Amino acid sequence: MSIEVPVTSDSATLAPAAWPDVERVPTGARARIAAALAHRLFRRAVRALPIRVEYPNGTILGRDPVHEDLPRMILYRPADFAARLGAGGLIGFGEAYMAGDWSAPDPAAALTVFAASIETLLPAPLRALRRVYVARHPAAERNSASNSRRNIARHYDLSNDLFELFLDETLTYSCALFPATTPPPRWTDLAGAQRAKIDRMLELAGVGPGTRLLEIGTGWGELALRAAARGAVVRSVTLSTEQRATALDRIAAAGLSDRVTIDLLDYRRVEGEFDAVVSVEMIEAVGFEYLDTFFRTIDRVLAPGGRAAIQAITMPHHRMLATRHTYTWVQKYIFPGGFLPSTRLLAEVVTRSTGLIVREQTAMGEHYAHTLRLWQQRFLDHADQVTELGFDPVFRRMWRLYLAHAEAGFRSGYLDVQQILLTKSAD
Repeated sequence: MSIEVPVTSDSATLAPAAWPDVERVPTGARARIAAALAHRLFRRAVRALPIRVEYPNGTILGRDPVHEDLPRMILYRPADFAARLGAGGLIGFGEAYMAGDWSAPDPAAALTVFAASIETLLPAPLRALRRVYVARHPAAERNSASNSRRNIARHYDLSNDLFELFLDETLTYSCALFPATTPPPRWTDLAGAQRAKIDRMLELAGVGPGTRLLEIGTGWGELALRAAARGAVVRSVTLSTEQRATALDRIAAAGLSDRVTIDLLDYRRVEGEFDAVVSVEMIEAVGFEYLDTFFRTIDRVLAPGGRAAIQAITMPHHRMLATRHTYTWVQKYIFPGGFLPSTRLLAEVVTRSTGLIVREQTAMGEHYAHTLRLWQQRFLDHADQVTELGFDPVFRRMWRLYLAHAEAGFRSGYLDVQQILLTKSAD
């Protein structure tokens, strides 16, 4: 599936008060030197890639620039692009897109090319110096008990109306599980695929009549609804006031309020005993230094013989180690405090910190790439409604890039998503 969008520059619509780092182009002698180096490295990298990078003067760079079917990246203001790239690295690359310095008919396709070659984009000596020149994580975005709610609110409390525009009727904001009987281009039933994913998670956790279920990360309530419909007694915890409000309304409308409790509560403060624990793509908001706490909490509240099903976005272990201290564009603008673990790290933490056993892992990366592609299409289809909600052009470009960036990660194999089953001894 191809998503074509108008390739235009939105720089005239920038709002400096709202986007100071996007409105401001780095200047000064040091900025000019950094820009010259960044542009040289960028040109060196793209000459070896299957992409068409188009300049205003007609120059086209790429491994095979005359090949018109390759993904396209259009530079409108090469000097500003280079200045941002030199000053901010990948954060500057993203801010240049937000500012309209570059664009693409299909940003996900262009970014997939870069993601697939991430190991070789920079010369080896510069990769070795990564920790010297990249930005560091702000202390205020650590996922401590005092910071986590603010981090969550910055993303999930943006606007329920916004999320409703590009999610399906289940309001499920995580990887769907499409049928194995049809190829990806024909995967169109997003709501059905989301229900299939949730049902598989509930099956993994052994959720049925009478199950005492803890859900860590409520979302907008679809998993709690489906678990309660199976006869489970559900306690769900979240840090998003907006999501909780909508989830409670949906639970009440379904007549299941007597079976579901939704608390505005940090997972670290959960008390009680549960037969099963389920958490879908919440672990990415836990943070590296709190992974032990997360799994110890599950171990503490899980009854003997209990089962826990975790859905987690992951990355290769060596890439996780190389980027763990890097402050990224996604962390700055989309998910403050976000951290993607490797499956190896998760297994190590579970083993050293708990009595739980990793029983099963299922990878679903291709399914997430397609889920994100469908979200992007729905987001573009509702562009006018996004504007009516009060989101300016910079936000819309930012959100477009976020969805495309994520799709590229899964499509290239740089990212994956796993459903993981943990069990606790009956002794």
